Amino acid sequence: MNIKSLLLGSAAAFVAVSGARAADAVVVAEPEPAEYVKICDVYGAGYFYIPGTETCLRIGGYVRYDASFGDGGRVFDGATTHDLMDGDEQQTWNKNARFNLKTWTGQETELGTLKTYTETRFNFGNTKRTVSGVAFSVQDNKAVTLNFAWIQLGGFRVGKDETVYDSFIGYAGSVVQDTIIPYGTKDTNLISYYFDGGNGFTAVASVETGSGADQSIDSYVPFVVGGVKYKGDWGAITAVGAYNSTSEEWAGKARLDVKPITDLTLFVMAGYGSDDNVAKNFYKPWTGNFAVWGGGSYAVNKKTSLNAQVSYTDDKDFAVAANVAYTIVPGYTITAEVDYYDNFDADDADAIGGIFRFQRSF
Repeated sequence: MNIKSLLLGSAAAFVAVSGARAADAVVVAEPEPAEYVKICDVYGAGYFYIPGTETCLRIGGYVRYDASFGDGGRVFDGATTHDLMDGDEQQTWNKNARFNLKTWTGQETELGTLKTYTETRFNFGNTKRTVSGVAFSVQDNKAVTLNFAWIQLGGFRVGKDETVYDSFIGYAGSVVQDTIIPYGTKDTNLISYYFDGGNGFTAVASVETGSGADQSIDSYVPFVVGGVKYKGDWGAITAVGAYNSTSEEWAGKARLDVKPITDLTLFVMAGYGSDDNVAKNFYKPWTGNFAVWGGGSYAVNKKTSLNAQVSYTDDKDFAVAANVAYTIVPGYTITAEVDYYDNFDADDADAIGGIFRFQRSF
């Protein structure tokens, strides 16, 4: 073999090996285009499309811290405990931290808007614990609660909600302790239908289960609630009525909301219920036959508002709540409130308390 033959053979071998390696080369795949989340502005701010669907989702809620003090009892502001050293009964702060998680969904269908809403609450604060037969107030985790979980198609809603006896007519004043004299018991499963006339007139009908050991349906017969409302630029007028099939009692409420000037809103709400069989029922939790609540809110400026509420029953229960709410930055509000309760027919029934609330909503 001469030099020329050796060089030609080496070149041929090199070409063959190079060709084999080229055939086995790794091909890098093209990256798939990123699928960015798209904003959905059909149902308001905060919604986005769930990737690959036509469903819009919003996630929100708040983080809250409450610290309250007072006489306890009907004012609900103090916490009664016992001294761990000597066992003497005493008062302490009633504190609670809460994380509230909310979700909303919306989607347009041939039968109308399909919506869902959920709300779950996680709490850490005062709980009662018994040691050697003595009750103490301790800081501990509380039970997680499911406050809302409903589905609505068009005007038809089913699931866990607050009774329309409260939600349709509206809650009482913009105060923390608006239920010193209670106006309703909220939690229930329901099937309801909302009608919107498009001219300011709305109506609702609902069948409900109630809640609690003695205020839930005890047969196939549900509780029944109905309501009507007319709303205009001046305010609104609303009426609701309900029948409790378990206790065979009925109750109703009427409400007037007005806005006399730009920064001031006022309301008055009256309730009446039967008490032939029981003193209270799911739709009439106040004592006596009738009760009245009234109050208002005044926006001092963009950051500060003043809120007050007065309530009274024909059983001589009387309550006042007033607060100042200050928004430090958008989404973060601090509220300071004072509450008072008395029964004019009972001795030593008066109680006073206060509460500080810090809330970051998102």
